[in-house]
Amino acid sequence: MSKSRSSATILSIFIAFFSAIFAAITTYILVVRPRHLRWGATDEEMDRKLPGDELIPNPRLRATHAVSVETSPNKIWPWLVQLGQGRGGFYSYDWIENLMGLEIQSADRILAAHQTLEVGDVIPLAADGFGIPVAMIEPERALVLYGDTRKPGPVKPPVLKPGDYFTVTWGFYLLENSDGTTRLIERWQSDWNPTFYNNAFYRVFLEPSAFIMERKMLLSIKDRAETLEQMEK
Repeated sequence: MSKSRSSATILSIFIAFFSAIFAAITTYILVVRPRHLRWGATDEEMDRKLPGDELIPNPRLRATHAVSVETSPNKIWPWLVQLGQGRGGFYSYDWIENLMGLEIQSADRILAAHQTLEVGDVIPLAADGFGIPVAMIEPERALVLYGDTRKPGPVKPPVLKPGDYFTVTWGFYLLENSDGTTRLIERWQSDWNPTFYNNAFYRVFLEPSAFIMERKMLLSIKDRAETLEQMEK
């Protein structure tokens, strides 16, 4: 092969490689991302003002996910109240969380010892004490967690660099339908100081990975609540 043909081949491979990357990024931004930011949610649920929204008035990231559960709110609420590391877990992919050393074990039953929750209590996310405080609680209606690393509180995330901040609300809402079913809505809002590193980390890593875990979480709560409903009949 001549030198010119070799150079042309390398250039073609280079162009094809970066074209594929560009196509993948474009597809994610225009097609995949808008869908995962509102997975399961109706237009009305996306636009609905929910308790805790006001805690971060202008979030850089806002995702609303929802699922219909074939039971009443009182059958779902106990699973939400016992959320947390060392409590009921998060009903998601435990093996992924445990690869990160979080020591999560999701419960498959209602834990009587973890059915009391009050504003100010911290829902632990990891074994080292890092967690998010409860900001609002309306039994069988709403549970909102709110954390801001600029305020005194639990251990800070290890990914934060000096001078950086991260603030988040994580809300769970139960809306009962006239037919006795319930819409379980989960809304995640967050804000941070927009450095290149932070934008890349939260947009590229946190945003899609959080969706994967949260989708599994909602489906698992649905399954647990509906199974318990059937067992009690």
